[in-house]
Amino acid sequence: MEKSILITGCSSGIGHHVALGLRQRGYRVFATARKPEDVEHLREQGLESCQLDVDDSDSIDSAVRWVLEQTGGSLDALFNNAGFGQPGAVEDLSRQVLREQFETNLFGAHELACRVLPAMRRQGHGRIIQHSSVLGLITLKYRGAYNASKFALEGLSDTLRQELHGSGIQVSLIETGPVISHFRENAYAKFKQNIDRSNSPHSATYAAVEQRLAAQGNSGKKDPFTLRPEAVLLKVLHALEAKQARPRYYVTTPTHIFGTLRRLLSTRALDWILRAVADRENR
Repeated sequence: MEKSILITGCSSGIGHHVALGLRQRGYRVFATARKPEDVEHLREQGLESCQLDVDDSDSIDSAVRWVLEQTGGSLDALFNNAGFGQPGAVEDLSRQVLREQFETNLFGAHELACRVLPAMRRQGHGRIIQHSSVLGLITLKYRGAYNASKFALEGLSDTLRQELHGSGIQVSLIETGPVISHFRENAYAKFKQNIDRSNSPHSATYAAVEQRLAAQGNSGKKDPFTLRPEAVLLKVLHALEAKQARPRYYVTTPTHIFGTLRRLLSTRALDWILRAVADRENR
């Protein structure tokens, strides 16, 4: 029987690639995006698509109702992929900017998962896949908003997995490191939009980073650890098809390294390494 999956954030990058990859493997994919023009593009590629803005409860409700109407009330899986990164030092983050980061990366994912759970409970099975990050395991300087949102997503997902034990519904986290997408350029746009660089005590660091980005671009393709989105698709497939999905899936070498170091090192030792990594990136 054809399995159905709802995916958020399919306009480009990982979400778009996973949607196309799963459709090629026989899944009925409901690929959603925030902008109407992206929804139209997805439809042109043969995907079933509708508008879904995870920051908007009405949009979530409308999209889920539409999907369940198409399937007759069933849904096998949800991939909560939509998200973005807000760079900037913690002391430069306004309350509103931090709230916006959590609205997309945590509250939207939470509301959508809760909205599809009744259908999954009725059918006695389901898979919820949360797109987290290596920065849900460890922290790096100047990524405080993103770090916090992903740490919160990890905690909420771990709790949900325990609460759903015995229901037939499995919850997995996919923790990616650098993967080719528009993530970095979108993060840079958020940085310019929301951070007062000139009046910050971190202005010298900001200037150095902006100079480096201008010199080499911000696509991430020059990072030797950066993988293509196929790496995420493989983990999504295992989370969907394994009899017992793993609670966590590491993607990219940095995630494996930092996940291991977090378990082995003291907090102070890990802090020292993470400061060194961030300082090297921010030069």
